[in-house]
Amino acid sequence: MSEAPTEQENTECPTRCGVVVITGPPNSGKSTLLNCFLGEKLSIVTPKPQTTRNRISGIYQEETTQILFLDTPGIHHTTKSLNAFLVETAWQALEGADHVLLLLDASRYVEHQKRLRRDLEVIHQRLAQSGLTLTVALNKQDLVYQKRELLPLLESLRAYFPDTEFFVLSATRGEGTLELLEHIKQHLPCSPFLYPEDQLSTLPMRFLASEIVREKLFLSLEQELPYSLAVQTEYWDQDPESGMLNIGAVIYVSTKSHKAMVIGAKGRKLKEVGQAARLELEAMLEQRVYLQLWVKVKPRWTENRNFLQELAPENQGL
Repeated sequence: MSEAPTEQENTECPTRCGVVVITGPPNSGKSTLLNCFLGEKLSIVTPKPQTTRNRISGIYQEETTQILFLDTPGIHHTTKSLNAFLVETAWQALEGADHVLLLLDASRYVEHQKRLRRDLEVIHQRLAQSGLTLTVALNKQDLVYQKRELLPLLESLRAYFPDTEFFVLSATRGEGTLELLEHIKQHLPCSPFLYPEDQLSTLPMRFLASEIVREKLFLSLEQELPYSLAVQTEYWDQDPESGMLNIGAVIYVSTKSHKAMVIGAKGRKLKEVGQAARLELEAMLEQRVYLQLWVKVKPRWTENRNFLQELAPENQGL
């Protein structure tokens, strides 16, 4: 572990601020770890891999430290248009970063190190070429029942990343996350804060609203359908008299049969999703929300790069 900064170093560097990219294969727990660091739910979390489709930013702040964490889509081998777009989005996040946190699912590799070699084939060289300071963390230790099985896994990782520090943690339970966070703080550049003290994210609120709707759809629908749907916020209007926030969002699907699945019998599924999303939005925004959802068919949208760009956070600002 790194040594804590001395009193002289703290005087010379009164505040630290930097960008930390959380990267790794799909379903390694990146979104859960981001939410754990922030103490807030910002990035949507589901049991399905590749839930994150954009760079999700979260701002951690304390008295002398500010960190812009970027949660990124999972990096993996792919030939599909949508997944290739997501992987490209993940690699672009390294531009302008100060530190990279590579998060790996320990439970996926302890008995199958071939999976580790296959996953790192896509990641190792690119990270090495970036020249960025790197930390590697093994997540989901709570799912590894014989902790000694982690030792050969750590040895294998040291062969890939010989000059890197390693951490073992459980983002779901919060185990080992404070030690990892302290380590990251010590490797940030000396810099004044870049964002206001009360700002939680650089993302537009209307994008976060579409993400909440998408999460509820992921959790409510069958295994395959979520990868064929997207959500885009159409309007965001405050009623000056009632104070009600009116939000309208469109759910895009690829086929008519998918549209029927999202709506459900007599509209029950869509109503259920809308109610769950509305309650979470009201809790997050601390105000009353009227949420209206529509479902539209957009054939082969996952192969339409222009449409994928429209869904990006920077194109959904107010």
